[in-house]
Amino acid sequence: MTLVLAAVAIGLGPQPLVALDATVAPGEVLTIMGPSGSGKSTLLAAVAGDLAPAFGLSGRILLDGRDITARPTRDRRVGMLFQDDVLFPHLSVGGNLAFALPARRGDRRARIDAALAQAGLEGMADRDPATLSGGQRARVALMRTLLAEPRALLLDEPFSRLDAARRAQIRAFVFDRARRAGLPVLLVTHDAEDARAAGGRVLDPLGRPLTL
Repeated sequence: MTLVLAAVAIGLGPQPLVALDATVAPGEVLTIMGPSGSGKSTLLAAVAGDLAPAFGLSGRILLDGRDITARPTRDRRVGMLFQDDVLFPHLSVGGNLAFALPARRGDRRARIDAALAQAGLEGMADRDPATLSGGQRARVALMRTLLAEPRALLLDEPFSRLDAARRAQIRAFVFDRARRAGLPVLLVTHDAEDARAAGGRVLDPLGRPLTL
């Protein structure tokens, strides 16, 4: 599973926002760092297939050898974590995880229980998400994303709303799970600590290397 950004350029009218030519290997984290409005989230939208029509896109996006540049979002097999965990409030913790499971999977409850155990949340399948802590919700959101069997993981500043102690813990958990699954990871952030913790290359949206 490799993510390739082949001469990907994104602009808004005459203004260039993104210019990247990079390959993200399985288990690698590529960090795109810059201030708000610099094009970071626009890049993730392009990879996920959700780029607004106002933006111009050129180049190719390849995932696991497939050109996904023009494919609809549902066919890309790209997982994404946001600043907010976006758990469904009308579903239990287990219901949230079940929502992501491919239909072909037989023993759904066993897979849900295994995912909760991996996240250190054993026995919480029937809990209301509103009763969980911020860190617990973040772990449920990640496991829901992984249960959908993505081929790449996009991180849109998912740690920014956590306090410092919980942020370091969840950050380590996310990167560890992504590496174990062999997923190429694209992280966008404005926080140097996130970039350092990722441990990979750090570029700005125009492809220029950054030193932390």
